[in-house]
Amino acid sequence: MASSSVSDGIRKFATQYSIYTGCMIFSFGVIGNVLNLLVFTQLKLFRTNRCAFYITIESISNLIYQFLSISVTILTTIYGDDATGRSLIWCKLRYILAQICALTTLYMICFSAVDQFFSTNYRFNLRQMCTLKLGRYTSFIFICCVIIHSIVLGSSYDIQPTFGCVLSNYVWIQYSTYFFYPVLNGLLPIVIASSFSILAYHNVRHIIRRQLPIVRRKLDKQITAMVLMRVIAFVCLVLPYITYRIYAINFPISQSMPMAYAVGRLIQAIFTSISIINYVINFYIFIVFSSRFRRQVKLVLVRKCWQRWKYWCCSVNNRIESDNNIELRNSQMKSVENI
Repeated sequence: MASSSVSDGIRKFATQYSIYTGCMIFSFGVIGNVLNLLVFTQLKLFRTNRCAFYITIESISNLIYQFLSISVTILTTIYGDDATGRSLIWCKLRYILAQICALTTLYMICFSAVDQFFSTNYRFNLRQMCTLKLGRYTSFIFICCVIIHSIVLGSSYDIQPTFGCVLSNYVWIQYSTYFFYPVLNGLLPIVIASSFSILAYHNVRHIIRRQLPIVRRKLDKQITAMVLMRVIAFVCLVLPYITYRIYAINFPISQSMPMAYAVGRLIQAIFTSISIINYVINFYIFIVFSSRFRRQVKLVLVRKCWQRWKYWCCSVNNRIESDNNIELRNSQMKSVENI
């Protein structure tokens, strides 16, 4: 009885933890990613920049992931769990969408780092190699491959009575254990992003020697610093969750063991919340470590968004006033006619 009450308490705490952290992360994530989209799409400086294009795709992917995450939080509030063990369609769909967003975000960070290495390279032919058109084609093809891969892997999830929504096929368990999580989701993006961001930072330190416009120089320095800090945060946040997922796939905990299952739920909630921060933090990293980005955010919010909003409100008020004046004149003319 005592162990049963303790396990129930742990499960309740895990549920409450998931709900509160989910709502908090969702709020910060939506605000941060929307502001990222505003800055990188509204400023002319970023419209033709390839790295800004990759960050824009990353922000869109992060937003989709945030809505998926809040859906899980709402289901946790209603049912006490993520409801993947209750519906086979939701069991598969949740992992398909999560993998699409996760892989897109991880590899857009890699693309940003690679692009900055080529953009800041002292060799002219390497700088000319990467174009915005090539970046768009590469991103489109990559996202299509990610969608196909995620549908195939996500479709192999199944509901088992004692374990819930888990990978049921031995081949896919081995694939996830030895390739998907440690390599495709872990080592490969970490190595690519870390290596190229460090090389890009090395290039930027010598950028003053090259004959480049001051605006271009400042932009390269700004984006390289932003990408480097993003990569550091990405590595720190992705490693714990990857380690946990490899363990959870190979050693699922049965619901027939209440204490172990409750502790597993709590550990899952903690590692999931750490992982979700990776889809929230990009805007806040940029604004903390780049004073130029802070000025750009202020410019977009004050001079563009606020001015447009004020213009729209004024135009609506003027329209209402003109409509009221017309109605007043019509009523006066009718009263005159009646006299």
